Amino acid sequence: MPVKIRLQRRGRRKRPFYHIVVADGRSPRDGRFIEKIGTYNPMTKPATIDLDRDKAFDWLMKGAQPTDTARAILKFKGVMYRKHLERGVKKGALTAEQAMAKYNEWVDAKDAKTAERFEAEAEVKRKWYEQLSGMAIEAEAPAIPSVEIASEEEE
Repeated sequence: MPVKIRLQRRGRRKRPFYHIVVADGRSPRDGRFIEKIGTYNPMTKPATIDLDRDKAFDWLMKGAQPTDTARAILKFKGVMYRKHLERGVKKGALTAEQAMAKYNEWVDAKDAKTAERFEAEAEVKRKWYEQLSGMAIEAEAPAIPSVEIASEEEE
């Protein structure tokens, strides 16, 4: 039974929302699945990904093959990096503690970067709503240099 990690489409027309699932490769896209391991919402800016990293890692180690889009999501969330480090542990290049320390450091840095993106987007949205409601601070008009016109009497 070939097992795949793939996206299952939900949501209405032109408003996609996906579940990240582990399913038999022979089942239809929106059909039966073995386990739901996360969600992916591409409609938010930036896209929202909620993934159980441990479950995804376990399925990868059991031999589940991700589709192209699912692989990109797993890379973004660090699951593929953890698999890479685990292979280094099996080969003897790293200890398990070193690998987990590297992985946790990477995840913390990535989560901080993602949080910054969400905050920046929230700030842009807040400024847009302020401007839309008329509460935005008006920019000062540029100063127009005054030109003195000399009268005929002074000349």
